[in-house]
Amino acid sequence: MRSLIVLAVIGFFAQLVDGSLGMAYGVTSTSLLLLAGIAPASASAIVHLSEVGTTLVSGAAHWKFGNVDWRVVGIMAVPGGIAAFFGAHVLVNLDGDAAKPVVSTILLGLGVYVLYRFLRLPTSQPSFQGRLPKRLLVPLAAAAGALDAVGGGGWGPVGTPTLLASGKIAPRKVIGSIDTSEFVVALGASLGFLTGLGAAGIDFAWVLALLAGGVVAAPIAAWLVRHLAPRILAVAAGGLIIWTNTRTLVNTDTGQALVGSGGTVLLGALFVAWIALVVWAVRRELRTRAEERAGRDVSTPVEA
Repeated sequence: MRSLIVLAVIGFFAQLVDGSLGMAYGVTSTSLLLLAGIAPASASAIVHLSEVGTTLVSGAAHWKFGNVDWRVVGIMAVPGGIAAFFGAHVLVNLDGDAAKPVVSTILLGLGVYVLYRFLRLPTSQPSFQGRLPKRLLVPLAAAAGALDAVGGGGWGPVGTPTLLASGKIAPRKVIGSIDTSEFVVALGASLGFLTGLGAAGIDFAWVLALLAGGVVAAPIAAWLVRHLAPRILAVAAGGLIIWTNTRTLVNTDTGQALVGSGGTVLLGALFVAWIALVVWAVRRELRTRAEERAGRDVSTPVEA
């Protein structure tokens, strides 16, 4: 029972991050399941089955708050779902012990990317004009969908920064569209795992626990996306992803051979750096908001 409560908390936190940033539910949840000793294919299957419910609720909430670009969803959802189906079969056919360092390396790279992308997030908002062509959105969806199933996460970390970098879609609509289309991706991956792994290889109690936490967080995250400082949440989530997957890699036979007893020092240094980055992000956000308030005060005319 205690483990199910912990999983529900993980699902809540992961969905709060994902619904606010458009990424990291799968990466965060899969990283923590791998840390708990779950085989990569089973971990990804559990996460994607829970995502079928969380993405449905999240998509509905984003639609209610006007955060969805339905053209983007219509173009990306189907190729992403098909790629995720076949990606799940690839992961199922990999040996569990061999797959764990591969998946952890993918997740570690995604964590670094999340951190890098949001540390460089500009404080000013660009103008969002034009629209992205299908020739970009379709291959982007296929690559992100396949990576999502194989790595246990990737739809958001690949799709969200790419759409944000285009400067053509408002951030809240990028996040809402990625979260909404992820329902089809999660469905495709889940069907792939069910046909390739079988229901016997999946702990459905764990699925329901993650789902329960995620469903509670989904509407909160959809509302927070207009008010929350994304840089702080991304740094916190990115640091967690990097630390957990580094720990998994350090504890493999190859990791032990490379770093030996230095693994503890490495993990400790990463933890300290993570906390320092979170503190830096909070201070920068507070400073930015203070400057914005000061600018408004200066520009406000004084009445006689």
